[in-house]
Amino acid sequence: MDKTVILRRWSARIRTADEAEYVAYIAGTGLDDYRATPGNLGAQMLVRTLGNGESEVTTLSWWESIDAIAAFAGEDIDCARYYPEDDRFLLTRPDHVEHHRVVGGAVQGL
Repeated sequence: MDKTVILRRWSARIRTADEAEYVAYIAGTGLDDYRATPGNLGAQMLVRTLGNGESEVTTLSWWESIDAIAAFAGEDIDCARYYPEDDRFLLTRPDHVEHHRVVGGAVQGL
């Protein structure tokens, strides 16, 4: 039987001028927390400049089970998890994240 992998996706907007500071902040909070949680298979952060003074930030994390996600996110795994300084940066603050079953594909060289 193949192992099921679950992708957790969160996305929000920040000011483009804050990109470098926010990326460093999330690297030391969210990404470190993902990776420190048993059952986490990896995490990445994506940034896309929107051209209007805003940038979209997306975090992707891969998990071996719903239980592993719950150990990170809490009982309601669909609720977004936030950190104390997030309000300083975020222009949007989505209440929920997405979860997807990974059913195929591969990434080389990351």
